[in-house]
Amino acid sequence: MSTETEHDLFGDVDLKWEHAKNRLFLWVIFAASMFGVAMLALLLLDIGTDFYVGLTEFNISLTDFLTRDGSRREELSGFRGAIVASIMLMILTAVLAFFVGVGSAIYLEEYAPDNRVTRLIEANLANLAGVPSIVYGLLALAAVVNGIGTGPVLMAGAIALGLLVMSIIIVSSQEALRAVPDSVRNGSYATGATKWQTIRGVVLPAAIPGIMTGTILALARAIGETAPLLMVGAIFVNRMPSGPFDRFSGMPTQIYAWAAEPSPHFIHLAAIGIVVLLTFLFVMNGLAMYIRHRYETEI
Repeated sequence: MSTETEHDLFGDVDLKWEHAKNRLFLWVIFAASMFGVAMLALLLLDIGTDFYVGLTEFNISLTDFLTRDGSRREELSGFRGAIVASIMLMILTAVLAFFVGVGSAIYLEEYAPDNRVTRLIEANLANLAGVPSIVYGLLALAAVVNGIGTGPVLMAGAIALGLLVMSIIIVSSQEALRAVPDSVRNGSYATGATKWQTIRGVVLPAAIPGIMTGTILALARAIGETAPLLMVGAIFVNRMPSGPFDRFSGMPTQIYAWAAEPSPHFIHLAAIGIVVLLTFLFVMNGLAMYIRHRYETEI
């Protein structure tokens, strides 16, 4: 009976052709994956070549590069001010976006009713995560730089980046809260705990590794964003920012300014700056992977 059924189902199918299509599809997706890897390898090779040439042929001292501020004179230019500005940006961005993002995720997951309005809000949050970063820069330019009149200061850049990553933090925090089993909540309720006591003492401790992973990955994206900072006026500053209401130039905008210069010396300075920025990105992504791995091991 089963043989007859299989004959009825596959009797008019050329199995050799189907296997050939499967192999072709496998090679197509493998080639697509390798194309991305090859482009990344070529990019890293080009940056690494410029980095090596800058240190050897142009005699750029890595120590001086990391300890000097920006300068219009190529032999005196450094990256310290941009590094400090980017670190300050990440701290302010985390403060502005983390508490609002996690609080919004807690409300949407634990308190908000499951109705059309809540689903509409969640759909809009998912769409906001895909909005081009320059849009947030234009919003900060109109509302903060020109609207309030702060000018191109560090706080304006932090607000632009905070708006950029807030939706990502909300969505990742929601996923972390959803991953906590309902049995854990019900066990807390069974002991007489209130809803807030359950969230504070049971749900959040279980979800915090996922929340921290999503936050760190969001900040890793923000630290490499150039368009929002260009929109608020962060192009070139030859000193470190002294506070959140001072002019600044982050690592991406400093690299952009150097890459636009005609001098080969500045081009190699930009390559060294890219290596430093990539180091920050790798460290932040590695920290997120470590937190995730440790959380999965504990489970």
